[in-house]
Amino acid sequence: MGNPKSENPEVPDRERLQRITGLSAGRSALIVAVLCYINLLNYMDRFTVAGVLPDIEQFFDIGDSSSGLIQTVFISSYMVLAPVFGYLGDRYNRKYLMCGGIAFWSLVTLGSSFIPRERFWLLLLTRGLVGVGEASYSTIAPTLIADLFVADQRSRMLSVFYFAIPVGSGLGYIAGSKVKDMAGDWHWALRVTPGLGVVAVLLLFLVVREPPRGAVERLSDSPPLNPTSWWADLRALARNPSFILSSLGFTAVAFVTGSLALWAPAFLLRSRVVLGETPPCLPGDSCSSSDSLIFGLITCLTGVLGVGLGVEFSRRLRRSNPRADPLVCAAGLLGSAPFLFLSLACARGSIVATYIFIFIGETLLSMNWAIVADILLYVVIPTRRSTAEAFQIVLSHLLGDAGSPYLIGLISDRLRRTWPPSFLSEFRALQFSLMLCAFVGALGGAAFLGTAIFIEGDRRRAQLHVQGLLHEARPEDDRIVVPQRGRSTRVPVSSVLI
Repeated sequence: MGNPKSENPEVPDRERLQRITGLSAGRSALIVAVLCYINLLNYMDRFTVAGVLPDIEQFFDIGDSSSGLIQTVFISSYMVLAPVFGYLGDRYNRKYLMCGGIAFWSLVTLGSSFIPRERFWLLLLTRGLVGVGEASYSTIAPTLIADLFVADQRSRMLSVFYFAIPVGSGLGYIAGSKVKDMAGDWHWALRVTPGLGVVAVLLLFLVVREPPRGAVERLSDSPPLNPTSWWADLRALARNPSFILSSLGFTAVAFVTGSLALWAPAFLLRSRVVLGETPPCLPGDSCSSSDSLIFGLITCLTGVLGVGLGVEFSRRLRRSNPRADPLVCAAGLLGSAPFLFLSLACARGSIVATYIFIFIGETLLSMNWAIVADILLYVVIPTRRSTAEAFQIVLSHLLGDAGSPYLIGLISDRLRRTWPPSFLSEFRALQFSLMLCAFVGALGGAAFLGTAIFIEGDRRRAQLHVQGLLHEARPEDDRIVVPQRGRSTRVPVSSVLI
């Protein structure tokens, strides 16, 4: 029987794919597994802090706005460094860039666990430096997967890769709360991921190989794509409406998930205090609550369920509707908004109802992760993908989760000042500030609906470009040759028409 041949001549079969990449199917799958492990580790480290946030507030004696600043500083650093690694990832060896970034991130994370209580600014600095490792990895890893697989197989591998985001986030909450309980000190929660980071560097170095950029998408007789200047890349991305609108939609996802990731465990703890189910967290005491563990488990389950449902719905709808990807993303965001609002509104009456609505809302929200990545990879040519990943990271974090945790904390602090001090006022202030997430989610759904208008044309243009059948217009291409005094002269078309 042999290997099945692709029915689409533009999609290489397994034998040709192996010849192009120089990697067997098993080796390619193993590379994806290593990348998934590191992605899981990245998000596990990011949300370990959220799992012990009440203890950090007690240790450093800080308020909600300062707590939100911990995540904001990290995301801001990550956002600033992403374009640097995006530029490098499109031009240099991606494997070594990731190795160096993750090794640095592991050292800084370990160092952040030894900061004394009077040096809160130093904790902010180390969390900012952690962004180096995340930026070196998040902008590059998806482009490696894109150079190993195509079509539906790429979508499936991306879904596996993005399963690691919610699972890693949930494990961060779980590891943070359980390690703190076992050791009796929240500092030990920050010492788990650095050791796993060393393992990640070794796996990257020994297992991962650099595939040729864009080779799996080219026709056999088409020339390889050459990188263009960084400014040319940015101009091309700015003229790609599907990329811009899907990035704005993903910005809304980042805003909501960033806010919930940091504040949901604290909000649930305050809800239990108001309901009389848990004693308040007093200065000098360790904050004892199961909410970080429960929220972590919910994040894991909803992430796996949501990513899987999103990819499956999209795959089935593509058969009849080529705009399925952005439409599924829009449905997920628009559907999650009312459930997230209900989870906040019901928190004072029933913690069980709150968890149910959070479960539904996060499941719908998680439908976007793998699909947004797939949209970027098929509307952007291979030599610009790391830059596009970096630009999307900058946009989604600049307007999304870089500021949303701090903004939620700031609104909460301002509201608390208008009410008499009490545990109820702390709960209500955070409740009202988190309601902003539902509104932002609805705006993100509208951006994905806009993406659906342009997705077909942008995808086809990228395919033709990769296959050498379409060339981008250069600045001088809108000029024609006109004889002038016996010599050929290039003048703008518009001046001739005038």
